[in-house]
Amino acid sequence: MILRSISLANFKNIGDAHLDFSPKINCFLGNNGMGKSNMLDAMYFLSLCRSFTGAQDGVLVRRGEQYASLRANYVRRGMDEEISAALRPGMKKSLKRNGKAYKRMADHLGAFPVVLLSPADMELTAGEPAERRRFIDQIVAQRDNAYFDALVRYNNALEQRNRMLKDENGDEALMDVLEAQMEAAATYIIKRRRENIASMQEIFNIYYSAIAGGSEDARLEYTGDDYEAEGGLAEHMRRTRARDFALRHTASGPHRHDIAFLIDGLSVRRSASQGQAKTFTTALRFAQYELLAGALGIKPLLLLDDIFDKLDADRVERIIRLVGDNEHFGQIFITDTNRRHLNEIIEAMPGEEYGLWNVENGTFSLISQ
Repeated sequence: MILRSISLANFKNIGDAHLDFSPKINCFLGNNGMGKSNMLDAMYFLSLCRSFTGAQDGVLVRRGEQYASLRANYVRRGMDEEISAALRPGMKKSLKRNGKAYKRMADHLGAFPVVLLSPADMELTAGEPAERRRFIDQIVAQRDNAYFDALVRYNNALEQRNRMLKDENGDEALMDVLEAQMEAAATYIIKRRRENIASMQEIFNIYYSAIAGGSEDARLEYTGDDYEAEGGLAEHMRRTRARDFALRHTASGPHRHDIAFLIDGLSVRRSASQGQAKTFTTALRFAQYELLAGALGIKPLLLLDDIFDKLDADRVERIIRLVGDNEHFGQIFITDTNRRHLNEIIEAMPGEEYGLWNVENGTFSLISQ
């Protein structure tokens, strides 16, 4: 899949921009806060219907403006495609494919896949379990629409159950119904999470070793209760209702599960250096890329946002070699404040077309192509 061009109006700090892209590598150079990452966020939004920062849609509209619009032209499976989005504060966003609005945003997931590496990925190792659940959920949802539907069903039932716990509503028949709904969805969610982590492990090991250049044993382990041993999640929840009423929330289920990130058997969160943690998250994203490309039959867009921070020169060089491998990655978009890194990546891909833009205060000026 190739992103041929993008047009933005009033998106974050970008007032007006139209860029035509190289089919291989595109670089954005500029100081922090100039709008480089906002361009990547626009690409991410058009693929996943949300900002990678987690910001609400209304916040994405440029300050002082009433709307934002995004439009992109792709080549996907040999066909020209257009995706457009419109945002207005206080109103529901609009997303269209070839001029036709989606009935459900979920139907768009996985159609135009994207993988983003950014400084915020450090939260995967240092942050709360919710960050790691979001990571695996995003991967599985792009591969499997039924998974997204299961998440929606589970979360809706969870919200109702938590409301009953807070209101001290002891309607056992209704609790039974909600817990049965949660079990049906949770069984699928947990199964697909475990399968995808297992599939990712071997690919992840290859990338981690290639970047780290050593013999460290890096692993991913899904951590969650085995409800089957207790007769299923619904039975477990029935037995623990009194506890949950005391806590006023549901303390068991896939919404509480985690993924353990380990290096030589030790938690990355507790014992890894910043360089090890950055290597871990970079290998995770590269493994995510390969997993999605294999499952979908489409090479995702690869967005690399300031990825060389906190890495020593040797690891930077190894990443540059990986990114320059034409066989694994398709179209790449990179931001950096250091032109030397961008030049090294371009030089690692001799003969390939490239685009290089300078970015200042939301304005993109083509330097070279």
